[in-house]
Amino acid sequence: MNAKKFLSHLLSSSSYRGQAVHIEKIGGGEAVYDDLQTPLPEPLVASLRSKEIERLYCHQVQCIELLRQGKNVAVVTSTASGKSLCYNLPVLETMLSNTQARALYIYPTKALAQDQLRGLQRLAEGAPGLELLSGTYDGDTPPDTRRRLRDKGSIILTNPDMLHQGILPKHTGWAPFLANLKYVVIDEIHSYRGVFGSNVANVIRRLRRVCALYGSNPQFICCSATIANPGELCQKITGVDIDVVDKNGAPSSERHFVFWNPPFIDTGRTERRSSNLEAAELMCELIRNRHATIAFGKARIVAELLYRYCQEMLQKANPSLAKAISPYRGGYLPEERREIERRLFEGELLGVTSTNALELGIDIGALEAAIIVGYPGSIASTWQQAGRAGRGKEPSLVFYIPHNAPIDQYLAQKPKYFMGRNPENAVIDPGNPHILLGQLRAAAFEKPL
Repeated sequence: MNAKKFLSHLLSSSSYRGQAVHIEKIGGGEAVYDDLQTPLPEPLVASLRSKEIERLYCHQVQCIELLRQGKNVAVVTSTASGKSLCYNLPVLETMLSNTQARALYIYPTKALAQDQLRGLQRLAEGAPGLELLSGTYDGDTPPDTRRRLRDKGSIILTNPDMLHQGILPKHTGWAPFLANLKYVVIDEIHSYRGVFGSNVANVIRRLRRVCALYGSNPQFICCSATIANPGELCQKITGVDIDVVDKNGAPSSERHFVFWNPPFIDTGRTERRSSNLEAAELMCELIRNRHATIAFGKARIVAELLYRYCQEMLQKANPSLAKAISPYRGGYLPEERREIERRLFEGELLGVTSTNALELGIDIGALEAAIIVGYPGSIASTWQQAGRAGRGKEPSLVFYIPHNAPIDQYLAQKPKYFMGRNPENAVIDPGNPHILLGQLRAAAFEKPL
């Protein structure tokens, strides 16, 4: 998109009332490539070439080399930097030489697991001679598929809850898989913080304990967005030493970050116009100009309200465009979620209103703009949501529209404070006795203490 042209159009429109309080231009960067000391097997090279990938970024090469040395690795780079290849390539390389090797991929959400499964299968299918069974093992997986994956699966994609409830307590049925487990991938590890992260850290310790029972010692590959303490967090989650890869070699597109504060609606200048209405009007204008857009709300009701407002506005102006938007949130049936993800990825949708369900690294196609309605609660989450747009080489737009709450307004009125801050530390405490007691009971059931 021509971001400057659209902004100029927006700021010169008759409805503009000085909402753009600050525009920050974030420059793009060029790709930095590197070469492996020992090239990848030819089937993987062929698969990459079929996807027009001729060379690997420097962070991908560094990660693969460390894994070849038997190290545990944390990859900490920005969104859309090709982190999935950092673990898919070494995993598939191992499976080409050892058909009995197994890998476990752990994701915080079902949607992310489904998305990554599609990418993994496309990569594997393009590699001649590579035959493996992969699939998601979660609450949506039918019983027959669960049995087939447990008995014959090479790569299983799951989430911490399913690992805790569906795999570890029944580890005797998983003995062949666990005995040959070579890699454990933990994606979006920055989302494992607080009580949730502390529980996940104990689940991973239980996994390592059960693996030792069957004679395996898997390597860990962690992927994270930018946070202040990636190495410390990964070590606490996994319980093993971690080498951090944080030099990003992927190119980045130019991004315009707009602080868009709704205008006052009273003479006393105490009440501002609804941020939801401002977001809906912005989204409609972007969609009318055929710019694919995602809008994030802090709650399900906000996502649904944004969708309804956009529907009503577009229905009056261009009914055909009203069909090109959709809401996305938790609570939908699995098939409904998959259909929305497919339509978004394939470009059938021009707009989606979402909760933070689409904040994590799902590949939802080439979005050109992101609208963040209300401060998400952390700088890290804000950048994650902003990173949903501009995943290609074209410039992108990000709008932050604050609510009337004090912290939202503080950030809108002091944008330099926000732009100058580093993402927060992710803090966990696996030894918290209130958390540890229940985990010890589960561990004792799996193997006597």
